[in-house]
Amino acid sequence: MISTVNFNDFSDSFSGSYEKNFSYEGKRALFDYLEEYEESTGEQLELDPIAFCVEYTEYENFKELKNNYSDIKDMEDLENNTTVIKIEGTDRFIIQDF
Repeated sequence: MISTVNFNDFSDSFSGSYEKNFSYEGKRALFDYLEEYEESTGEQLELDPIAFCVEYTEYENFKELKNNYSDIKDMEDLENNTTVIKIEGTDRFIIQDF
């Protein structure tokens, strides 16, 4: 059984202690990325905000990322190691944790 989820449903699913894991713009970027992933692979994803919070992290900027990944040299190095979802109009981005 499958239910189609729009952005509002997706955003609202991050409630309680998971509400602040992503900014509003971060949720939008992650939603768009996941929808594109589904379309390109034909694989349907389960709406699981807890799993998304474990698998992805939003960073304010590259300097903040370096606190967790000191061995990453620059954005190109980061993109060679994991998925990077840029948040338009900001320095923020989301990565798939590795």
